Amino acid sequence: MGRPDLDLEDAATIMRALETARPNAIISAAAYTAVDRAEDESALAFAINRDGAGHVAAAAVRLGVPVIHLSTDYVFDGEMNRGYTEEDPTGPRNVYGASKLAGEKAVMGANPNYLILRTSWVYSPFGSNFVRTMLRIARKNEEIPVVADQRGCPTSALDIADAILHVAGVMCARTDGFPWGTYHLAGAGETSWSDFARHILTTSRRLGGPYAHITDISAADYPTKARRPSNSCLSSRKFTAAFGWISPHWRQSTKEVVTRLICP
Repeated sequence: MGRPDLDLEDAATIMRALETARPNAIISAAAYTAVDRAEDESALAFAINRDGAGHVAAAAVRLGVPVIHLSTDYVFDGEMNRGYTEEDPTGPRNVYGASKLAGEKAVMGANPNYLILRTSWVYSPFGSNFVRTMLRIARKNEEIPVVADQRGCPTSALDIADAILHVAGVMCARTDGFPWGTYHLAGAGETSWSDFARHILTTSRRLGGPYAHITDISAADYPTKARRPSNSCLSSRKFTAAFGWISPHWRQSTKEVVTRLICP
């Protein structure tokens, strides 16, 4: 469900649309995700990511159903030298991260039956994302400079969907004693943006798709309006222990997405 029937800027549409749908559970995946533009549109980012998320969670309470809310690694400052756990202190470095953290708190405050799933570096065969961008640029350029001093856990949206549907099934079957709370859900393993790009394009070349040489640059060489965390790695151990779902390695999932794009 989405705009115009359900508009996170318009609380009235949220309740009306969800009452019509009568769901068993609500998966709240929509957000304002323009990280750099959010620095200039903070009011809009908070209206969608904080207020909209809170309204969805409150509507779930009125309907008597749980809510699964998607969040981000950007709630952290990126200064740790290991993968972040759910118990680590938050400290967003930009407006987008601050609005998403405020959204987490709004969900928690509105509905006791919630799952907040933080993920990172999301890509898929659809929409605008890093994998599709690298393939597009490689069709026109022989060399691509990519940031090498930021690390994270690339996560396929296809894997996120599988995990969420797995958890939703458990949730609907067992509401008593269900382990509500905040969890990390990211691809297994970690890498830099530049090595992620190399794997994408090496895989593409093997499939007969576009290829370009990747050169390492620093984040300082590629300035952006919003500050990014240097470490976006998330540990998904708590999620695996609670729900028995293991994230595939990012290399495997990236290969599957690139294959779908090159060999449809």
